[in-house]
Amino acid sequence: MTDWTSLNYVVVDVEGNGQQPPDLVELAAVPIVGGVIGEPVSWLVKPNAPIKYFATRIHGLRNNDVADCPSFEAVKADVLMALSHLAIVAHNAHVDLGVLSRKLTGWEPPEVFDTLKLARRLVPGLDSYRLGNLVEAYSLAEGLPDDLSPHRATYDALVAARLFILLATKAHSLDELRGRSPKEVDEDVLF
Repeated sequence: MTDWTSLNYVVVDVEGNGQQPPDLVELAAVPIVGGVIGEPVSWLVKPNAPIKYFATRIHGLRNNDVADCPSFEAVKADVLMALSHLAIVAHNAHVDLGVLSRKLTGWEPPEVFDTLKLARRLVPGLDSYRLGNLVEAYSLAEGLPDDLSPHRATYDALVAARLFILLATKAHSLDELRGRSPKEVDEDVLF
C-alpha cells in the first residue's frame, strides 16, 4: 500500500516535570483516522517528583495544578487504549517515546513518524524546525480553541497532527513518508 491514509495514527505530546529523566505531568493523544484528525484526549497527572521551575516556565503547569490529579497508574489503561493505533506521530519523537516507555513498562511503540525528521526531509531549507516555527510558517494553529496554548500537550499534539497531515500530503505515499525510495520498495517486492 502506498496511501498514507491507510494507516491509523495517534499523535502524542507529553509535558514533563523538568527532572532528569523527565516524569510525566501532562499527556495528549490525537487520533488521525482515514486522514482526518479526531478529538484529542488528555490527562494531567501528578508526577512522582515536583515540577521544576524551568519546566513551569515552558508549559505553565505548577505543582498545585496537579496536586489533586491522579497518578499515572490510575489512567494507564486509558492511555494504552488511546495509543492503540498502528502508528505513533510526535514532534521530536524520542522525547515523548522516552517518557512513555518509562511510564508504560514493557510497552513497545508501533511504527513511529517523527514530524521533526519528516519536516527536515520533506521541506528542506527552513531556518528552524522547532514546532513553534513550523506552526507559524504554515498557520497550523488557525482555528484552534482560544483556551489552548503552546507548550501544553493538547495544543502541541493538535498542531503536530496538522503538521503531519501537511507533510504526509507532500510525501504523496506511505513509502515516501517512511523515507523509502521507489528502488527500495521494488527490492522489497523482489526478495
